[in-house]
Amino acid sequence: MTMPHPDLVAVLAGLLAILIVASTIGYLLQRRLSPDGSNAVVENLNDRIRAWWIMVVLMGLALIGGKTGVTLLFAFCSFAALREFITLTNTRRADHWALAAGFFIVLPMQYYLIWIEWYGLYSIFIPVYAFLLMPIIAAARGDTDHFLVRIAEVQWALMICVFCTSHVPALLSLDIPGFQGRNVLLIAFLVIVVQISDVLQYVWGKLLGRTKIAPRLSPSKTVEGFVGGALSATAVGAALSWMTPFTPLQAAFLALAIVLMGFFGGLVMSAIKRDRGIKDWGHLIAGHGGFLDRLDSVVFSAPIFFHLVRYGWSTT
Repeated sequence: MTMPHPDLVAVLAGLLAILIVASTIGYLLQRRLSPDGSNAVVENLNDRIRAWWIMVVLMGLALIGGKTGVTLLFAFCSFAALREFITLTNTRRADHWALAAGFFIVLPMQYYLIWIEWYGLYSIFIPVYAFLLMPIIAAARGDTDHFLVRIAEVQWALMICVFCTSHVPALLSLDIPGFQGRNVLLIAFLVIVVQISDVLQYVWGKLLGRTKIAPRLSPSKTVEGFVGGALSATAVGAALSWMTPFTPLQAAFLALAIVLMGFFGGLVMSAIKRDRGIKDWGHLIAGHGGFLDRLDSVVFSAPIFFHLVRYGWSTT
């Protein structure tokens, strides 16, 4: 087994140190404010910290496992996210063959193309071939009731849950001069910036938040929280330039692009949840909701980050 790059080890060690500190704070808060488990805020905080332990450990193992580990992890995440999305759509019995094709042909084929690094096909496989195939399969069943709505929902589910998400492991296929063997750090950079942005926007919103950005979509998001979180996350991205092929200024620019796309992606996914009358996509991850609740920012930022890096730094 190939030893992980020292920079990756340093990143994972830093994340574990942060989790240890967070767990200690959570334990002390529980002992002082919620010894009987009655303080909902403290209990939710500790649920989130425990969930973060699981997510960081799984992500760390995948990154250490290289291309195979990362591809398998995000293929599983896509499957789980697609399942969450489809349960909220208006699919009918006539759509079952199309859905089966989506889950068991389109999804694994997309990740296989990622794994063999066939950019010319995985970049168009879903938005061209799958998008044409799905309505053909559904139409062949002869059920025209709300046909356009049903097909559009399934296509959007594939775009969000599979196509966009698959651009995370696709980062491993980029050939960046002087950065060979370290592409897993691009994934770490993307995920860290996305998640720290969410946390910092929440913190700044609680501290200074007054002006609601989109109260009907996400009542907790404020202008002050967004601006403070975006600037802070951009600064974090610049500080993490040592683990990337970017200069601090370039890392700040890419971090800002990630933050903006992640924020607007979160708004879009919130709009879908409001349309369906739900708060979270699922309840599998304690304190975090479902897979899509954790991936909503990533799926919008991953393709943009991938293409910015590909056209700006990669030779492939």
